[in-house]
Amino acid sequence: MTISNEHASVYGQVPAAGPGTMVAAGAGTVPGVQIYQFRGGAASWFGTQILGVLITICTIGICYPFAVVLVERWRAKNTYLQGRQLQFIGTGWGIFGLWIKWLLLSIITLGIYTFWVYPRLMQWKVEKTVFA
Repeated sequence: MTISNEHASVYGQVPAAGPGTMVAAGAGTVPGVQIYQFRGGAASWFGTQILGVLITICTIGICYPFAVVLVERWRAKNTYLQGRQLQFIGTGWGIFGLWIKWLLLSIITLGIYTFWVYPRLMQWKVEKTVFA
């Protein structure tokens, strides 16, 4: 999919289709129509973050995957794409094994493997986010 540089989109809006522009099926071509929206609030974010930090600290980082899932569920619950709410279907146990592997590889490689952890974690988060 390519979008010509002459049609700069407003953050969060579908770019206008012009000559030589390809738009993905279902993306819509109406200029100015918002395609995503975030409705989260400070109080619920703060509570979620505090709980995630407590889970991580109390378990010395072992249960960090469960904190990640908690935060990702909050983010997805408050995010709408084309009017449809997102849902995070990942579980703490679903990434727990990967987390332990990443932790061990990071220790063995004296931290070098951490450069690969973030992209893998982001990939897992995106793959586990679906329409509600």
